[in-house]
Amino acid sequence: MNQGILLSGDIDFMIHGLFSIKIFGQKVWITDSHVCILIVMAVMLVFAIIANRKLKHATDKPDGFQNIIELIVEMLDGMVQSTMGQWAPKFVNYISTIFIFILMSNISGLFGLRPPTADYGTTLALALITFFMIHYNQVKHQSAKEIWKGMCSPLPPWLPIWAPINIISEIAVPISLSLRLFANVLSGTVIMALVYGLLGIIATAWPAVLHVYFDLFSGAIQTYVFCMLTMTYVSQACDGDS
Repeated sequence: MNQGILLSGDIDFMIHGLFSIKIFGQKVWITDSHVCILIVMAVMLVFAIIANRKLKHATDKPDGFQNIIELIVEMLDGMVQSTMGQWAPKFVNYISTIFIFILMSNISGLFGLRPPTADYGTTLALALITFFMIHYNQVKHQSAKEIWKGMCSPLPPWLPIWAPINIISEIAVPISLSLRLFANVLSGTVIMALVYGLLGIIATAWPAVLHVYFDLFSGAIQTYVFCMLTMTYVSQACDGDS
């Protein structure tokens, strides 16, 4: 298989295997998506360690780095609080983590990496976490009667005509969440690969404008949409009919 983590000048936006390992007799490929995920996680970990040490010695007159940390925390806390209300303290850490991870993954194309979120395996895993979180909290906070009533809505519980449709809509949640994020990020990756591949040395500086849109602007919007939908679904599962 071809190798490469960075997007090259060739028209190539596929996922490539870097090396393989055997697990229980089965060959498992380590791809460039795995490596890019590890890079993003390593950057997040280093930033978290530095931020933690900085806040332990926080001053009344914060410097630039402390201001950035406080701004990020206040922004994420405000976003979760405004959407999830009373449930915000339970989920703010998780929502903040996936927000930063997805955003950094989306904008990693600015640094020449293939965005991990352009791999459906990444977005599907994130969507499945949301899916199981929704139904775990639904079972935890709602009775069986309330869940059945919701499945039969908008008709009465004794007339479950809409139940199959509502069940299908529940199953479609992780599919729609994952495909929305994956398709938007992948489309930007494909377009940029085509620009560099077709124009070659002509594409030297001006594609930066396209990177700003596809990697930064569109990436930030898709991050916000994914987290907002996650918060909405989970808070609805927690609230039930209340």
